[in-house]
Amino acid sequence: MRVFLSEFRLYLCNHVISNIPSHRFRLWYYRKIMGFKIGAGSAIFMNCKFDCTKGLTIGDNCVINAKCRLDSRGEIYIGNNVSLSEEVICLTSDHNEDIKGIYDRSKKIIIEDYVWVGTRAMILAGVKLEKGAMIAAGAVVTRNVDCCNVVAGVPAKQINSRPQDFNYPTNYKRLFQ
Repeated sequence: MRVFLSEFRLYLCNHVISNIPSHRFRLWYYRKIMGFKIGAGSAIFMNCKFDCTKGLTIGDNCVINAKCRLDSRGEIYIGNNVSLSEEVICLTSDHNEDIKGIYDRSKKIIIEDYVWVGTRAMILAGVKLEKGAMIAAGAVVTRNVDCCNVVAGVPAKQINSRPQDFNYPTNYKRLFQ
C-alpha cells in the first residue's frame, strides 16, 4: 500500500499538479506533499516532471522553466539565483554497464549560485556546476564545470568564460506558467 501511495503522489505531481496554472498551489504541493525544499522567490513553471519525492533543494530566486525533468533520486542541490531554461534535464541516476543485468546507481548533482542552463541541456549524474557557470542550449554536461566557465556541445567543453561580478536576482514569474 505504501508503494501505491508513493507512486500515486508522484503521478498526481507530474500529470495533474504540474498543469495547474498557479505558482502558489504548485509550490505548496511540491513543499508539503513532495518534500522538496524551495527557497523564497523561486518559481517552478508548468509541466515540470519529477522522478521521485524528496531529494530536491532549490535556493532563493531561482527559475525552473517549463517542461524540465528533475530526477532527484540521487539528490539535486540548486543554489540561489539559478535559471534552468525550458526542457532542461537533470539526471542523477544511470546504469552501471560493467555489471551483468541492470544496476542502478545514483550520484548527486550540485548547481551553485548564478548558474544559467540553456534550453534542452542535459546535466548528468555526479556533475557539479560551480558559481556563475553557463551551459549552452543543447549541451550534455558529463563533467564538472568550473566557476564562470561557458560550456557547449556534446559532450560539453569550455568555449569561453564570463565575468565574476554577479549581483542580479533571477526571480520572475509569469501568469499562467
